Amino acid sequence: MSTENEVSSNMIRANVVHILDRSIQASEIHVVGSQIRSIIRVKDGIDETLPYALPGFIDAHIHIESSMLTPAEFARMASVHGTVATVSDPHEIANVLGVEGVEYMIQSGKTVPMKFCFGAPSCVPATEFETSGASIDAAAIAQLLDRDDIGYLAEMMNYPGVLTNDAEVTKKIKSSLALGKPVDGHAPGLRGDHAVAYIAAGISTDHECTSFDEAIHKLRAGMKILIREGSAAKNYEALKSLIDFHPEQVMLCSDDKHPDELATGHIDRLVARAVRDGIDLFNVLRAACWNPVDHYSLKVGRLREGDLADFILVRDLIDFRVSHCFIDGVCVAQHGVALFTGGVAKVVNRFDCQPKQTNDFRILANVVAKPVAVRVIEAVEGELVTDVKIEIVPCKDGFLSCDLDCDVLKIAVVNRYQTSPVAIAFIHGFGLKRGAIASSVGHDSHNVLAVGTDDDSLCRAINEVISHRGGIVAVSGDASVSLPLPIAGIISDQPGEVVAQQYALVDAFAKDVLGSTLKAPFMTLSFMALLVIPKLKLSDRGLFDGEQFRFVDVIVDSPSRVQIGAGKSA
Repeated sequence: MSTENEVSSNMIRANVVHILDRSIQASEIHVVGSQIRSIIRVKDGIDETLPYALPGFIDAHIHIESSMLTPAEFARMASVHGTVATVSDPHEIANVLGVEGVEYMIQSGKTVPMKFCFGAPSCVPATEFETSGASIDAAAIAQLLDRDDIGYLAEMMNYPGVLTNDAEVTKKIKSSLALGKPVDGHAPGLRGDHAVAYIAAGISTDHECTSFDEAIHKLRAGMKILIREGSAAKNYEALKSLIDFHPEQVMLCSDDKHPDELATGHIDRLVARAVRDGIDLFNVLRAACWNPVDHYSLKVGRLREGDLADFILVRDLIDFRVSHCFIDGVCVAQHGVALFTGGVAKVVNRFDCQPKQTNDFRILANVVAKPVAVRVIEAVEGELVTDVKIEIVPCKDGFLSCDLDCDVLKIAVVNRYQTSPVAIAFIHGFGLKRGAIASSVGHDSHNVLAVGTDDDSLCRAINEVISHRGGIVAVSGDASVSLPLPIAGIISDQPGEVVAQQYALVDAFAKDVLGSTLKAPFMTLSFMALLVIPKLKLSDRGLFDGEQFRFVDVIVDSPSRVQIGAGKSA
């Protein structure tokens, strides 16, 4: 099939996919300026010599910062996969730089054709139990929401605050609803009366469902469910049947997408997967292209006469490989190449901590030379939630050590905004056999996180991140590989292709040299300080129980009262 002869500056011949009509017709699409003037049928049914035209894909919830790219570079990478718009919460950079960070994202996004709908980040900082670089109160949220370039109140992670009618939380929600702007949710595992009350407060979406039952419960209470398939959290398999059961109430999102994966695909890959799984084509496309426009009032066309000309051409309705991507009537990507540049990225940052010493990573035992029972964070492949294990670790010279045979490693969090003691705990699930990995991408406060097999490696990896004033690093002995992230310590100032390539090198080093068994070790690491997702996490202030919402000790005082071993909860 050739599309070149079917695409001109103002007329495209294609099999037009009409989502709500559930039909496909060979047609001519006539574009005048930024708008579709007419769609004229040229044949009943499908012309197999023509490409297929469908509305552009929309990521209904993503943190652009997690791609480690500026919005401008993200647009270049994503547009070749048919993404024409995103609903983007800038709370990652906001936790570092506050409103200045939100402004940075908006201005970068305005330099490229992609349509970014940015939200006002509702939880900066995410909790009071960690140190972030900034704070955004209800008054500042109201000012942001009053802007035309802010489309919604971003994910309300403080669900305890919603349920207890916290004054600041309530003001933020009311400011958004008063302007007719939706409020995004974030309530992993919340059910029953608490879920109903949370939704009744005006919160209309959730992207944190990990089971079909949880999603159905929230749907029945009036919520819309965003099916997430990102680089770390992968919930599509558990939730995919919602697309056919409730096509009008679901959307697709990635939440967090690392640059190496973005180089190979975006929402297009999830659409292709769903269709291969036998889910109704029109329902899938409704979730991927249609529903977000309605819910967020996006200024995005949906391939109808009179709409803005935001649409894509694909070779078939099986693989959904995009040949052309149009935004406002302009072809912005063609055959895997973006037809616009990302410009020069301005560097802004806040990174004020000093290098660490090896002895900063020691954990003092309560005995001299006996094994000690400790709480261990259990990282779960493909999930943001963690479990809790109680394990016995060795004690040497009065300090606790890792147990590599049982994959019990040390995890550290370093406050990047001021010099303070290092928080240390134990973690299972990374599978490192040597060395350490470290990153200043640590949701949501973006302190420096590291997992390692020994104190020297932890110290070296963290100090390399500090020397770059942000980045991801993997070290083994004298060898290391890194990706500097000078913008807010979480974003690169380099072109997307360069970032994707360098990220892949660091990722491969973590797996091939250090032995990590995780599919996305750095993405998983980035969520180990996210206190609002249970069960056990580590902030720069200590080990945190996300179910009881309080700090807990690393050492278990009475191990006889708990069961020891894999999968046992404290």
